[in-house]
Amino acid sequence: MKRASRMQGFTLIEVMIVVAVIAILAAVAYPSYQDSVIKTRRATAQACLVEMAQFMERFYTTHMRYDQTSASPAVDVVLPTLTCRTDLTNFYTFSFADDEPTQTTYTIEAVPTGSQVADNARCGTLSLNQAGTKGKSGSDSTCWK
Repeated sequence: MKRASRMQGFTLIEVMIVVAVIAILAAVAYPSYQDSVIKTRRATAQACLVEMAQFMERFYTTHMRYDQTSASPAVDVVLPTLTCRTDLTNFYTFSFADDEPTQTTYTIEAVPTGSQVADNARCGTLSLNQAGTKGKSGSDSTCWK
């Protein structure tokens, strides 16, 4: 007697269950991934602000003022083009706050742009001044760590 050969493979129901499980996992994982990416970019922007603040302090040490060189004719200070600033071009705009810098003060801001604007409600615009005061325009108190 011959045995009937049995077909091997997956049924449509089994494939649909696997697809449903993968869809559920993706729906849970993707928002968490996006949140991690936003936090990472924010931390990079904070480090960039600190690096720019160090530049401003070196500038002050050389010229005894934050706003311009002491040479004649005086040249206004411009934030340096750092690697971190270049890396974050699509996500943050770095600049001085309005009416800054002055002779004795400065405030540098990192304004979220592009896909980083999703962080506006949480942290928003990050800032750092000559006294080392860290600011943010959002409602989360844990933006600066």
